[in-house]
Amino acid sequence: MVLKLIAACVLAALEGYLLGSIVFGILISKLFCHDDVRTHGSGSAGMTNMLRTYGAAAGAATAIGDVAKGAVAVFIGEWLFGMLVPQFEPACGAYLAAIFAAIGHMKPAWFGFHGGKGVLVCGGAILALQPLVFLALVVIFLIEFAITRIVSLGSIIIAALYPILTLCYWAWNGAEPATLVFIGICSVIMAAMVIYMHRSNIQRLREGTEYRFGEKKK
Repeated sequence: MVLKLIAACVLAALEGYLLGSIVFGILISKLFCHDDVRTHGSGSAGMTNMLRTYGAAAGAATAIGDVAKGAVAVFIGEWLFGMLVPQFEPACGAYLAAIFAAIGHMKPAWFGFHGGKGVLVCGGAILALQPLVFLALVVIFLIEFAITRIVSLGSIIIAALYPILTLCYWAWNGAEPATLVFIGICSVIMAAMVIYMHRSNIQRLREGTEYRFGEKKK
């Protein structure tokens, strides 16, 4: 059983990382715009920088791709645990895959280990695992965005709230204590990674110079 558990963990982490490393912002900017989005704006390959640099279509396509790969990574991780170690909660494999999909997006092997900030990848994973939590986070983000027009601040806020909502969700659904601890740790890691990737945004927020959606490029 131990060997099967190790194999399930390794495979879930590997498939998550490899899927995460398919960074749609970079692919779209290179294939359709003959450019690299990482040379513009914030230097990120995420939806916000794609939208700001190339327009709505490129931003929307990037968002869809990033959310989809997060969801697919979760489904595969869940399936691997269900097949190899059915005595464990399949969601544990899903969360492990989600963490590594976010790592792959942030540090993609295919693109020089320089990708995006992982918000939408984590969002796709959350949508696949916890639709109600996803909906709550979207509502919180939209309220913040309507007030401040700052995308990064909304991303940081929902990342910070995610572990709390996750623990509430799984406790409400009667998860075993061991499962609750594992999922709690995974959710904290996911949140910490997203917040860490926004450290330059946090600095600009402190200085009052962070970009507000709709502002002209400086």
